[in-house]
Amino acid sequence: MSAVTYIAGKEPHPREHRMIFRNVDRKGWDVSIEAYSKDGGYAQLEAALKMEPKAITDEVKKAGVRGRGGAGFPAGVKWTFIPPNNTKPVYLICNADESEPGTFKDRYIIHQDPHQLIEGMAIACYAVGAHLAYIYIREEFPEGAKILEKAIAEAREKGFLGKDIGGSGFDLEIYVHRGAGAYICGEETGLIESLEGKRPYPRIKPPYFPAAMGLYLCPTIVNNVETLCHVKHILQMGGEEYAKLGTPNNTGTRILCVSGDVQKPGYFEVEVGKVTLGEVIHDLCGGLKPGRKIQAVIPGGSSAKVLRGGETFKIKRGEDMVEIGLEDIPMDFDTLAACGSMAGSGGVMVIDDSRSISWVLNNLNTFYAHESCGQCTPCREGSLWMKKITDRLVAGKASPDDIDTLDSVARNIDGRTVCAFGEACSWPTESFVAKFRDELVADTKPELADAIVNAETEVAAANLR
Repeated sequence: MSAVTYIAGKEPHPREHRMIFRNVDRKGWDVSIEAYSKDGGYAQLEAALKMEPKAITDEVKKAGVRGRGGAGFPAGVKWTFIPPNNTKPVYLICNADESEPGTFKDRYIIHQDPHQLIEGMAIACYAVGAHLAYIYIREEFPEGAKILEKAIAEAREKGFLGKDIGGSGFDLEIYVHRGAGAYICGEETGLIESLEGKRPYPRIKPPYFPAAMGLYLCPTIVNNVETLCHVKHILQMGGEEYAKLGTPNNTGTRILCVSGDVQKPGYFEVEVGKVTLGEVIHDLCGGLKPGRKIQAVIPGGSSAKVLRGGETFKIKRGEDMVEIGLEDIPMDFDTLAACGSMAGSGGVMVIDDSRSISWVLNNLNTFYAHESCGQCTPCREGSLWMKKITDRLVAGKASPDDIDTLDSVARNIDGRTVCAFGEACSWPTESFVAKFRDELVADTKPELADAIVNAETEVAAANLR
């Protein structure tokens, strides 16, 4: 490949390993198929069509790439869940909804390197036997949808989509489907319901695991934009070579989206687990704002549990248990899970000591109360209750007892809903109350509790008269 130069001020940080983002902000680069083909584009698709589909899946399994959309499930393993005796059509869906607050990586792939995504999708479709694929993109990406439509038309014109691709006998069509901007459509079964033209109520698993009963009740593979882009590079490098990037069980690269109280927020593609949270904040992002300290970090998008500045964690390394600080956490799936949070979608939100914790939590609760699909009563009612309580908290109208009520509501949502939205909306509240109870209580007014008790006493007395 040719040497890469980048737009002034947008050069990758020395700690980055640009692979998926190789062409993002690249000087002289454009999104045309001509530019992509000159740089070796679609060569991996041509090579894939000469392979056995199972061999491609085996390479993806060897690579160990885990889903970059949030759950972190191994992509190659997911592909094998299609029933072996299946006689129905197989579909592939690219989840380009990217609705997790704090996450903005997929948008840059779509806007600046759409053919990388299309090539990755085409290879994946061949591997799983899908002849029809959809890119489900959120309504807030209208320009991205247009770019994808044009790129698909270019790929079809050049023979990389359509009938008998490259004389291989393999047919494939890809269509762009624009959603209506609902967070719940980032959940794969809610997305499928929306794609079928219905209200996006997530389905119950089991039995509706998409690989067995997905779109139109046919086997369906749903992968994130970034995940599908990795497929091209896995074939180019080979699964075993790809697995040398990152760390064991946390292979390859991933894109971190850093926002909040840092001097240089932005996107950074790094080897998984090869940088710590402290290095992300102080090295990649140039540190905190002058004179400030880390109060909290949400490491994987808004639904990830918050980590408190200065806290320590016990994790297993080899055969030993070791204690590490917040800034020493390697940014990989397993370590973040061991520390009580998750890598999620890679959205790292840094909160310094200038922020009101009550305001931060209320901001999150406002979002989730708005985005609940309303199918499950605990989530539909509870997300709004949490918002109302934190509304009172930031308005100075909450009593100390409200903090216990807030925590109780959250725990009565967690684990009691059809999909993971219940956890997504309850985990922030659970973790903020656990880690920052004193700060939340400090924003309450004890006299309000006394007033409530007195009012209840008067009502009880009146009832006895």
